[in-house]
Amino acid sequence: MNQGNQSKTFLFRPGDLNAFFGLMVDNMTQLVIMASILVGVFQFPREVVYQRMIPGSAIGVLVGNLVYTVMAIRLARRTGRSDITAMPLGIDTPSLFAFIFGVAGPAYVATNDAELAWKISTAVVVIVGLVKTAGAFLGPILRRVVPRAGLLGPIAGIALLLIAFLPSLRIFHHPLAGFLSLIIILTCIIGKVPFPFRIPAAFAAVLLGVSVYYLSAMLGLEKELPSISGSLHQMAPAFPLPSLAFLEGLPHILPYLPIALPFAIVVIIGGIDVTESAAAAGDEYDTRAILLTSGLSTVLSGLCGGVVQTTPYIGHPAYKEMGGGAGYTLGTALFIGLGGMLGFLGVIVDLLPEAAVAPILIFIGLEITAQAFHATPARHYKAVAFAFLPSIAALIQIQLNGLLNALGKRSADLQGDTAMNYHAVVLMANGFVISSLLWGAALALIIDKQLRRAAVFLGIAGALSLFGIIHSPFDNGRLFFPWDAGSNLPFVFGAAYGLMAVFLVGMAFTQRPEMQQ
Repeated sequence: MNQGNQSKTFLFRPGDLNAFFGLMVDNMTQLVIMASILVGVFQFPREVVYQRMIPGSAIGVLVGNLVYTVMAIRLARRTGRSDITAMPLGIDTPSLFAFIFGVAGPAYVATNDAELAWKISTAVVVIVGLVKTAGAFLGPILRRVVPRAGLLGPIAGIALLLIAFLPSLRIFHHPLAGFLSLIIILTCIIGKVPFPFRIPAAFAAVLLGVSVYYLSAMLGLEKELPSISGSLHQMAPAFPLPSLAFLEGLPHILPYLPIALPFAIVVIIGGIDVTESAAAAGDEYDTRAILLTSGLSTVLSGLCGGVVQTTPYIGHPAYKEMGGGAGYTLGTALFIGLGGMLGFLGVIVDLLPEAAVAPILIFIGLEITAQAFHATPARHYKAVAFAFLPSIAALIQIQLNGLLNALGKRSADLQGDTAMNYHAVVLMANGFVISSLLWGAALALIIDKQLRRAAVFLGIAGALSLFGIIHSPFDNGRLFFPWDAGSNLPFVFGAAYGLMAVFLVGMAFTQRPEMQQ
């Protein structure tokens, strides 16, 4: 096969349609969630959200995925392989909620000035992007020193619990459409049974799921049909260009940085994890380039008016399994970029039942979880599972917070054992990606009898807990100086990790010389 044909085959493969549906719907949903919260909860003026925030945020997805598409094409040409899959990029889901509820919304409440609140939010995003860009130069080092169980364990936990489990709940809202879509995904993508007429299975699952949903609604088996008229007025074009408007928000960002910066760190660690995940699947990308793209696309998003950060997604192995090449990231870049600028994203998502799309996310979660075990030595399986625990806490926290909000309550209203258990969940959940990495890496090294190296990871965990990077006692997970935390918990956690590290160093001295590492 000549070089030109190889590149053409690589760029546009039948599996790209499957992968495109997964990545596009995920990104599209994030933007619509952002808009619905800002307008519905915080009463942001609709024109600010739809004319500035969404188009600016879409620019980050557009540029980031275009860069990843080019990187994949170059990797294919350099290696002579036509089976390369591009790295996926999109809006970071955990920080989406943090930036909305911790930055944009509170800034509007505090200032009662939508224009200023928007500029404050863009300034925070620009700073977060710069931090991520600087952190990109640490990525290759961390990949060399952290065991694979520590790198893949956190994303496997996120994949199974947040990507697969939470969307699965949507299936039970609309079981007719959801179960039909699910069985198509399980049979044709996981079971590898070809769908008739060579139709891409993900496309067929969504199409048939949507059809059954609307048919059920017309027969009275579902709630009323979504109204397109309520969404059409959102379709107003906006073409954001980079500007220095964020400078007016800079003097006001100090109260919001302790909330936003931990998510920059989480994305840096997550970017290292997903690069390792892609390498385990056979596609060796440069970690620094992956992280730099995430950082610079976030900076560009902020300059163009965006209020959320981008991140490399943790679905590369799943998109590869779907048969995706580089066409799916190119398609997502153009669809999300143009959709954000032309305003049609909201209309599409309003008309697309989540139950029909959720099975694609379930598959992605299962594929990533399976890969974490497949690419890790069997002796480290317990370390991978150990790294799941903070992700479980994050899942419980999300559900508990939703329940409290629905009841009109706050965590301060809880009492007794319930309050203690909730606070324990918050402590474990805050900074869960980083604590998962440290826990998984430490246990993998303990299994390998490298006790001193394991002690280093636990010592790092203790130092991070002093500043709330992990185990922040605050519900919003914000950072702090240990003497300003309002409690002794940072010192307690620092000491607890220190005790474990000291124990490991002591145990290393009791072992044979070759085990004293």
